[in-house]
Amino acid sequence: MKLKFAVTLALLLSIYTLHAQPTFRFADSIGKQYNIPEIAYAVVSADSIYEMKVLGVRKIHSSLVATPNDRFRLGSNTKAITGFIAALLVKRGKISWETKFFDLFPELKQGSKKEYHNLTLLNLLTFRTRLFMYTYTYAQPVKGQFTGSAAEQRYQFARWFFKHDPVTAGDSINFSNLGYVAAGLMLEKTSGKSYRQLIKELGNPLGIEFGFGRPNATDTKQTWGHNAALVPEAKADDYKLDWLEAAGNLNCTLPGYVKFIQLQLKGLKGQSSMLSRQEFDFLHFGMPRFTVGWLPAVDNKYGAFSFNIGNPGTFLSKVYVYKDIDRAFILFANVQSDAADDGLDILYDELKRRYSGQ
Repeated sequence: MKLKFAVTLALLLSIYTLHAQPTFRFADSIGKQYNIPEIAYAVVSADSIYEMKVLGVRKIHSSLVATPNDRFRLGSNTKAITGFIAALLVKRGKISWETKFFDLFPELKQGSKKEYHNLTLLNLLTFRTRLFMYTYTYAQPVKGQFTGSAAEQRYQFARWFFKHDPVTAGDSINFSNLGYVAAGLMLEKTSGKSYRQLIKELGNPLGIEFGFGRPNATDTKQTWGHNAALVPEAKADDYKLDWLEAAGNLNCTLPGYVKFIQLQLKGLKGQSSMLSRQEFDFLHFGMPRFTVGWLPAVDNKYGAFSFNIGNPGTFLSKVYVYKDIDRAFILFANVQSDAADDGLDILYDELKRRYSGQ
């Protein structure tokens, strides 16, 4: 009887130990199986980090071993950061959600399509527009078509796209990056600061150093993105992504991004002095289907959550913020492919199983 009890206890302890182990071995196997050179993930609550790991190599077939200081492009997860800055400026009275784009830029109204004339900041940030679905893969405009500083080129870009015919689909939501380009111009105009200054002013007090564009453009020892064929991206910036800066051109380390996401969890609990609980709730859940940088959803088991996915061509970023259980799951990869997308989803399911608190 004693021997049987000892064997049973040992078995239970081994099962418990396996379950209690950090997920990095599982994550490492996902990286290898799904051809992800570098994979990073974190599980956090408003005030705790349960796991945070960066695994693999910064560039395929290199000796650039992953470190916590590695930078990943956020892609469309930039939108939540732009939206957060907009909320801060609204709170400070610099702009309102109902401010119209062409009230700030009346000189651009001539030549623009009439369907755009009443677009507000909130319309632009929540995809309630009829702007076409422009991405960095679009053939036009060509390099050199716009001149001057980055801000001046984005201004000319806005003049260009507001002249295009609106989409005719009956859906009230069009997932177009162009809305965020126009919103970024509005934030610059009303604050008197460049978008990059606004990003720096947000990051500094939070201890986050946001970057722009490809991490390897200024430091070849930093993270390299890879396309679906696992070809490393060139050591240069993409001028179209520069035009789309407020929509999807930020990069960040995993520890830095964790701070931004923990701020969201704190705010949703009413524990942030930057915005009220109601203001955070509006950003994440205030409108159906897409809010200000977030897609709201409900999990039958874990309650309300918001999420977004960034895919700027050579990186993937996924974040899920669960309001009701005070958890967030962050996943990064330095490759964009269907396989990497599947791998991150499998890792996410495992992390949710382990750390949902249910």
